[in-house]
Amino acid sequence: MKHQKLDEMIKGWFVGDFNPTIIPTKDFEVAVKYYRAGDREERHHHKVATELTVIVTGKVRMNSVEYSQGDIITIEPGESTDFEALTDVATTVVKVPSVKGDKYPGDG
Repeated sequence: MKHQKLDEMIKGWFVGDFNPTIIPTKDFEVAVKYYRAGDREERHHHKVATELTVIVTGKVRMNSVEYSQGDIITIEPGESTDFEALTDVATTVVKVPSVKGDKYPGDG
């Protein structure tokens, strides 16, 4: 059995085609991310990957829509979103497939 810590990973990403990773794969990426109330991510999009964001705890605003615990948001390739943590938040994010450099600022 191996043991690693999430804080050893970059921005919560622990599975995918990057380093460090626990499972190197081009099939998908997985992250657990924590945000403080007021944290933001700028509008961005992916040209290839579909991104699933699960709100595990807390409340967020994405594209002017509020989401809370239990919501799953699917962002298709070419769709853009921004992100604001309205409370302290924990999310799980899955991107399919794992494509290096597939994050672009602004609208898709």
